[in-house]
Amino acid sequence: MTRRYNFCAGPAALPTPVLERAREELLDYRGRGLSVMEMSHRSPEFTAIAEAAEANLRTLLRIPDNYRVLFMQGGATMQFACVPLNLLGGGGTPNYLDTGIWSGKAIKEADHLAGSHLAASSRAGGYVDVPASDRIALSADAAYLHYCHNETIGGLAYDYVPDVAVPLVCDMSSSILSAPLDVSRFGVIYAGAQKNIGPAGLTLVIVRDDLLGRALPQTPSLLDWKVYADNASMINTPPTYAWYLAGLVFEWLKDDIGGLEAMAAINRRKAATLYDAIETSDFYSNPIAPANRSLMNVPFVLADEALNDTFLGEAEAAGLLNLRGHRSVGGMRASLYNAVGQQAVEALVAFMGDFEQRHG
Repeated sequence: MTRRYNFCAGPAALPTPVLERAREELLDYRGRGLSVMEMSHRSPEFTAIAEAAEANLRTLLRIPDNYRVLFMQGGATMQFACVPLNLLGGGGTPNYLDTGIWSGKAIKEADHLAGSHLAASSRAGGYVDVPASDRIALSADAAYLHYCHNETIGGLAYDYVPDVAVPLVCDMSSSILSAPLDVSRFGVIYAGAQKNIGPAGLTLVIVRDDLLGRALPQTPSLLDWKVYADNASMINTPPTYAWYLAGLVFEWLKDDIGGLEAMAAINRRKAATLYDAIETSDFYSNPIAPANRSLMNVPFVLADEALNDTFLGEAEAAGLLNLRGHRSVGGMRASLYNAVGQQAVEALVAFMGDFEQRHG
């Protein structure tokens, strides 16, 4: 079997060594005679898997001791509701930065539950950059400031961390574990797993201790961060196999790659290879301001949109999968998550050059 190059935005490519390890352990986990999928989540074997996963994640991100790590379900989209539900028990207004579709969805959920204040937006400019830090205007009663670090659909990423006097909440679904991160600057970080963490079905939440226990009274128990923190993320049966696979990804990052500094260097090189190919072409273009171009999600358009389907068909025949842009924006998008190697990017660039020669 020949594995092809997968540029899907999510569920995304997983590291080949992780898949090979999972294949080896699928039917018989370390001599137990059963799969991880068949284990009780309260068994000593799975408890050890869960504890090792958290320990490795804490090492990778250098998570301070006063933060709890939660392994939840529901995707990052469920956290759009969890954030206001868990942080508004003491009053105040949710504050948001708007940089695209995913931050917009978080704002809509907050508006549905409690109303929100828009602290800054880049909508007027077409979401091609992020609001400058001096444009952020919090409400007088701000309970927190929420933003999306990397807009997966638009390919837009922040080049700074907002410096505010209220808890900072960040959706890092498509950028977490791609580079070192100072967790101490945030009150809450959350991320859907299906980009750089593992398979879909798991959601990671990193929350500072003092922000637990602030939930609104009507918060359902399965949406309350403190309930998860108090029960080691096992208030009900968790997505055990996704948790196990995430643990294998953390091991791969730590032991095979050498940590997030090394991963960041790899990611910068991959992104530069693709952006350079786009910049030096009259056939392809990317609209995002250079300072805010995502290293994870690279959207681009062809000079002649009538060639889109031809491009996608030929790319798939060449082993380059899932390059169609999101349905809301069209064009193309190459997602360069951690598991997408330099070889994949070079194969894409070579194809793009050849396609331009033949169709440009």
